[in-house]
Amino acid sequence: MSDVQVKICGLSTPDHVRWAVDAGARYLGFVFFAKSPRNVSVAQATALAREVPPGVAKVALVVDPDDALLDGITATMPVDMLQLHGAESPERVAEIRARYGLPVMKAVGIAGAADLAKVEAYEMVADQILVDAKPPKGADLPGGMGVPFDWQLIAGRHWQRPWMLAGGLTPKNVGLAVRLTGARQVDVSSGVESAPGVKDEGLIRAFMEALR
Repeated sequence: MSDVQVKICGLSTPDHVRWAVDAGARYLGFVFFAKSPRNVSVAQATALAREVPPGVAKVALVVDPDDALLDGITATMPVDMLQLHGAESPERVAEIRARYGLPVMKAVGIAGAADLAKVEAYEMVADQILVDAKPPKGADLPGGMGVPFDWQLIAGRHWQRPWMLAGGLTPKNVGLAVRLTGARQVDVSSGVESAPGVKDEGLIRAFMEALR
């Protein structure tokens, strides 16, 4: 499992970035969503992103963004990928990808087998798919809820695009999640926190250890 690539999302301090890089994360996620405890400003994210060494992808997570927000992020922050985490249509995903010339990862929430059809619709327009747990109805946040979905739903699935497993992953369950789903990439946020938005160096290291 040591070749599984890890994205650590919701980083908001220089320590968070350093811990994630030192532990071997291949992607670092910065959240631009006011309701999230992990929300950062464009200025904050730009300063943090400039400390990231080459070879580690800097991902800007946005939720149903308008062009003004994306213009502001991409004008100053050295972004390697945009992660769309809202209800963006396949058409909007294609439009964003064309406008900014950046790889796009589209999050798709999974609660039951019926949700898997959405993955196929987005595969045609996104560079990567984030297969995430679907938030409960009425939830304020589109992700970062710390709750997994039924991994058996995607056991043995093969998609045309690279994909990443997210949703409730922790140091204790990520090994099982990878074995069950065959995921080659995983995304963690709340699973390596001591409190909402507060990353924990020990938990980050334990998460990476669990994959080795």
